Amino acid sequence: FRKDLESIGFVFNPYDPCVANKMIDSKQHTVRFHVDDLKSSHVNSKVNDEFLKWLNKMYGGYGEVKATRGKVHDYLGMTFDFSEEGKVIVDMVDYITAMIDDFPTKLTQDDIAPTPAAEDLFAQGKGEMLVKNTADEFHTFVAKALFACKRARPDIHTATSVLCTRTKSPIEDDGKKLLRMMKYLNRTKEDKLILSADDLHIIKWYVDASFAVHPDFKSHTGGVATFGRGAPYTMSRKQKLNTRSSTEAELVGADDLSTMILWTKLFMEAQGYEIKKNILYQDNKSAILLETNGKKSSSKRTRALNIRYFFLTDQVEKKNLTIEHCPTTEMIGDYMTKPLQGKLFEKFRKEIMGH
Repeated sequence: FRKDLESIGFVFNPYDPCVANKMIDSKQHTVRFHVDDLKSSHVNSKVNDEFLKWLNKMYGGYGEVKATRGKVHDYLGMTFDFSEEGKVIVDMVDYITAMIDDFPTKLTQDDIAPTPAAEDLFAQGKGEMLVKNTADEFHTFVAKALFACKRARPDIHTATSVLCTRTKSPIEDDGKKLLRMMKYLNRTKEDKLILSADDLHIIKWYVDASFAVHPDFKSHTGGVATFGRGAPYTMSRKQKLNTRSSTEAELVGADDLSTMILWTKLFMEAQGYEIKKNILYQDNKSAILLETNGKKSSSKRTRALNIRYFFLTDQVEKKNLTIEHCPTTEMIGDYMTKPLQGKLFEKFRKEIMGH
């Protein structure tokens, strides 16, 4: 398929093997595909008409290539709605509803929770090991939640990421934490992710870390990316090594996000959008000094830290990103590092979901 697209003038984005572009009438025709599903877009609908004819000419012998046209598209458990100018609404209401209906514990309209997780989310908890059938169900629903949180429900990402670490040997307490998240989904099942951009030439990354919060005293990285409204990408991940201070944990967190931060810039520029600002926001000034100045800001406490965490210093010098301070009360990435509650939870949740 790639060879056929290239034969008619498409050029593939070097940072994504499933995205190709071609200029037609001075406007970009973009094709992106996943397995046997494909999305074609151009400002002139006739270009899409001709492309559909070409697809059927090339591959119609295997079966008709069918197309869905318009502002609303269903794809892999999601509905993409482009009806409102300048935004896309990603809807997984049917998926979440089916997930609740299939859950072994039947939830009524009164079985709700204010947040996806209580404050003891990271605690090891107590209780017997779940029996095999129950453990398998636990694994299944954590996987379903993972699928949802990486697409249209980033508000459950933190709870899901922690539950993912318990799938091999879940205990009764883990089952209770899953039930809490399901009750939250039961309360918010109608919620949709709303994405729009203030400026496609500016990417903002909010990166934070919670120090030594896991039972093995590893820290937890949280990250949120946005172009203006809503979060098209989030990260909530247990760190892979132990750190000795909150500053080191913040450095590890920034490194955890660095690949995505730089890849996104390169991908967008290959799509024709020059990135004028690629901003990494953090709330730890010591970490910012280390990332900006490298070894010049290193002390006895940090000099033993693996040199790879000064990789960002080199990227700052090359102007691939800038690092700026963000007050803790505005640090959206904090949502992905711990089970927030109350007003701060609602504030960050609305920003992440684009509400």
